[in-house]
Amino acid sequence: MTGRRDADAELRARLRRAAGAHEPDRARILARVERGMAAGGGTGGHQRPSRALPGWARVAGATVAVAGVLVAGGSLAASTVSGDPPAPRSVAAPPGSREPGPLRSAGAVDPHSNEFWAQSNITLRTSAPLTALTVELRVAQTGSVTSTGAWRSLPEADFTFTAGERDGFLVYRWTLRPGRTVPAGEWMFAGQYNHERGGRDARGDRYSATATAASGRHSVKGGFTPGESG
Repeated sequence: MTGRRDADAELRARLRRAAGAHEPDRARILARVERGMAAGGGTGGHQRPSRALPGWARVAGATVAVAGVLVAGGSLAASTVSGDPPAPRSVAAPPGSREPGPLRSAGAVDPHSNEFWAQSNITLRTSAPLTALTVELRVAQTGSVTSTGAWRSLPEADFTFTAGERDGFLVYRWTLRPGRTVPAGEWMFAGQYNHERGGRDARGDRYSATATAASGRHSVKGGFTPGESG
């Protein structure tokens, strides 16, 4: 019984390997091989007497022949396919940044602004340390716009700060002191101001930033989300 189990296991293994390579009509091929084995004999039309083989042995022998046919067919198919070079494909390049350098920025009116007062936020992101930095916020004079203060998330002692009106704008400017460094990270600069009652349209406001890193001088600029604050 042990021999039969081993043969059965070998049969299943060979069938699995052969099936993985090709998919012809296995039943038809197996029947044809078994008929050929049963008809094989001596010369002169007389069969040579032989001892009958167990059924499992006949099936195993037929399977070896079938596996050889299947493997040969699979190899032929593989060589035929591999002979044709794959059609060329065009691969789209991933979209790159349209703002080269370490700086990224965004401007927004603070959501806590109200009908009398507002705060404009500049978010500056840098992927490299900066040895020089100037950030400027320009708030359009839309009526009764007056400064009420400013702040930044970096140390106050690292910057000089000015605020004043110029050319129809309330201008806030932060400048990094010589010898100081802005580390890589995300930083905020904010200007606060009163304005006429009833909210304020920030579409005329602007900001800009210029910086120096190891890779050279870089700059960013932008506006603020259109609409009224407050």
